[in-house]
Amino acid sequence: MMPVPSSPSKDAGDTKSGRRGFMAVAAAGIAGILIAPGVRLIEIAQAAPTPGKLSPGASSKVRWGMLIDSTQCASGCTDCVTACNTENGLSGGTKTTDSQWIRKIEIKELRTGKTQSLPMMCQHCAEPPCVDVCPTGASFKRADGIVLVDKHICIGCRYCIMACPYKARSFVHSPQTDQKPDVPRGMGTVEGCTMCVHKVDKGEMPACVTACANAGHEAILFGDLNNPESDISKRIASYPSRQIRENLNLDTGVRYLGI
Repeated sequence: MMPVPSSPSKDAGDTKSGRRGFMAVAAAGIAGILIAPGVRLIEIAQAAPTPGKLSPGASSKVRWGMLIDSTQCASGCTDCVTACNTENGLSGGTKTTDSQWIRKIEIKELRTGKTQSLPMMCQHCAEPPCVDVCPTGASFKRADGIVLVDKHICIGCRYCIMACPYKARSFVHSPQTDQKPDVPRGMGTVEGCTMCVHKVDKGEMPACVTACANAGHEAILFGDLNNPESDISKRIASYPSRQIRENLNLDTGVRYLGI
């Protein structure tokens, strides 16, 4: 059973920065902060599991991750993309200015000509370049490995977009209306896959994982990489998996089978 860390906390290393440290401390006391009526900033607070009592922050004992089996990922299927768009209030448009938190790509083996389909999203690196280049601390990694953007202090410089080797972040070009209460978005800020942190913090699965399972593919496995008894850890121990751009030594939280 998955632990239920409800209130996101930044990675311990971030406390070295006064600004980031202030934001982390402030998070403990402003669980009800709103950036618009009904819109709660997920990077700052989450609903406590017990009314009136703050839940513990994200724990470094857990590292959330995904294992994607490319042999089970159906070419032409975009159920994971559709689910992500629906869950997070994205338009699903294909213009260059439309946000894409997850996309399907085709890779080709040059020697054999074999092609494979797989989803690409934020890889939730243990050593995220987006965090390293952010001048304000808006890009940060929670203690449980989920990489997020604090919309309060993102200045839209887009350094993180340039630094990401996976092209996994998008810039919000237009005003946002009809936002999801748990997924605040804002023009002039950067965004990307949150691993559905608002669901994970309630003990639920990310939307893409559920959609893939409902489609009968079960190509995406989600769980705790730190727990050797978790299904994802057992699968990784039993079958060879790879990281995309593994030569960069980023220790990604998303791994792939069959590539």
